[in-house]
Amino acid sequence: MAEKKKIILTGDRPTGRLHLGHFVGSLRSRVEIQNKQDYDEMYIMIADAQALTDNADNPEKIRENIIEVALDYLSVGLDPKKVTMFIQSQVSALTELTFFYSNLVTVSRLQRNPTVKNEIKLRNFEANIPVGFFTYPISQAADITAFKANIVPVGEDQLPMIEQTREIVRSFNRTYSEVLVEPEAVLPSVKAALRLPGIDGNAKMSKSLGNGIYLADSKEEVKRKIMSMYTDPNHIHVEDPGNVKNNPVFTYLEAFATEEHFQKYLPEYPNLEKLKDHYSQGGLGDMKVKKFLLNVIEDVLAPIRERRAYYEARIDEVYEILKQGSEKATQAANKTLKEVKDAMKINYFEDKELMNKHKENAHVR
Repeated sequence: MAEKKKIILTGDRPTGRLHLGHFVGSLRSRVEIQNKQDYDEMYIMIADAQALTDNADNPEKIRENIIEVALDYLSVGLDPKKVTMFIQSQVSALTELTFFYSNLVTVSRLQRNPTVKNEIKLRNFEANIPVGFFTYPISQAADITAFKANIVPVGEDQLPMIEQTREIVRSFNRTYSEVLVEPEAVLPSVKAALRLPGIDGNAKMSKSLGNGIYLADSKEEVKRKIMSMYTDPNHIHVEDPGNVKNNPVFTYLEAFATEEHFQKYLPEYPNLEKLKDHYSQGGLGDMKVKKFLLNVIEDVLAPIRERRAYYEARIDEVYEILKQGSEKATQAANKTLKEVKDAMKINYFEDKELMNKHKENAHVR
């Protein structure tokens, strides 16, 4: 029996540049997986078709940000020689699969999807939901199953989408035949990375809320944002006890700071727990903690900026990477689409048995 392949699919909507929330939530783990090379195939999708479901009146926004997201991918260290980067809309099989799967999902099931409910509320779509946006989970199922992906690195808020994909897979395989593969969600290993808050204290860093630190931000911009970050509003004086819970500065340190960072920039503290203890007891000012965080984040972003500058000077090369990746993704998705059509028995011109049956019936008549 052949060993099951390890196929990974992940991606992002090109509605803006990617930020630190994307980095700790998925980008960092993608690079780690890539460098371990403990997989057979890895696909990374720029989900422009899904982005258009709530940006149909502003396609230029999506068009401009495709290259920005590609630059972000390359700048964090994703290697087109090891992973396949592609643009969703350029793989037409995904649209066909979405249509076929839509018959396996009820409207009431989509309405119960927590991720869909939250996103509809966030965008004030309650009274006027675009059909494409409403069926987002079906489209995502098509993206995953088209490549037989069995590992999908996601943030915590995407777990309901993966579960819906699993339901669609089971329904299809039960109704037709065992063609599709059930995926498993993989969450970030660092708990703080599950949902990095915004610099304003909002529960989530979000492009739409404008409360993020972007991978493409300049050193000056990063400094301005970190120094203006929300902290404990009751920690007015240095000697005041401070609250580290729901304090974005400490959440960011949980996600990024290592013991090496403490040795390098804050040697008087052996680790983050000791820093938290001092802040909680009083006697440690916000400015000192923010300066430490700035050094930590700069260590992360400096090599990313350097790689981004390299590719910004080679935009033609970036487009060629996406073109070749989209062609490779099309080949893989078309293979699955054929298997799906065969299972559904809508392969009329290839089904010799069906043709012979009609010939025999015609002869009998």
